[in-house]
Amino acid sequence: MGHKRMFSLNVVDTDKFMDMPTSTQALYFHLGMHGDDDGFVSSPRKIARAAGCNEDDLKLLAAKGYIIPFESGVVVITDWTLNNTLRNDRYKATVYQAEKGLLAMSASGRYVLKSASDLDGIPSDNQSTTIGTPLVSSLEPQHNLTEHNTTERDSGAFRKAPPADKPPRALFAPPTVDDVSEYCTEKGIAIDPESFVDYYETNGWMAAGKNPMKDWKAAVRRWARLERDKPDKGNERWLD
Repeated sequence: MGHKRMFSLNVVDTDKFMDMPTSTQALYFHLGMHGDDDGFVSSPRKIARAAGCNEDDLKLLAAKGYIIPFESGVVVITDWTLNNTLRNDRYKATVYQAEKGLLAMSASGRYVLKSASDLDGIPSDNQSTTIGTPLVSSLEPQHNLTEHNTTERDSGAFRKAPPADKPPRALFAPPTVDDVSEYCTEKGIAIDPESFVDYYETNGWMAAGKNPMKDWKAAVRRWARLERDKPDKGNERWLD
């Protein structure tokens, strides 16, 4: 940052400037002295306190268009290039490139917000330097927009998809003797369908004597295996 700064009479010798309170005028000069080579001031509140000024002076400079405040707390002097000219070999670019990227230069050399200047492609001196959504004055209290955000934070991109509903399981319907006989004929199973049905009718169609049956065809196949492996035992014993 340079140690010498200048102020243009075209900026400070006007009714608009002189009509401001002397404390506000003084703060403008102090901010100008602390601006970097692009006109950005990193600690405007600190400078205001040191100069015996206050928040109202900062707000008035912003409202009058003499400074543009940023969300980061940094401000830029709107008429910086009108006040100061630097040789290229002495110029040092500002570290606040993100904030500078939100600005455009008007035809008369004043900083304006891109959101305003982009409306017609050519920055205008008549466009307010306090409008535009990219910049939010840190000098005014801001509502917490997240409290009213209607966008769901937990979007589908970050949330597991809900499990697909499983199809409902069909209720168990006990087979008739004819059903069992037809299935045995289809599969070549040699059991007595009537004995099978009678046995499970008496135990309430409980598989292995303790669980409600879900598939009587599987029970038929099991009955056939047990009859084949243990032909000497009655059904009532080896099925329980």
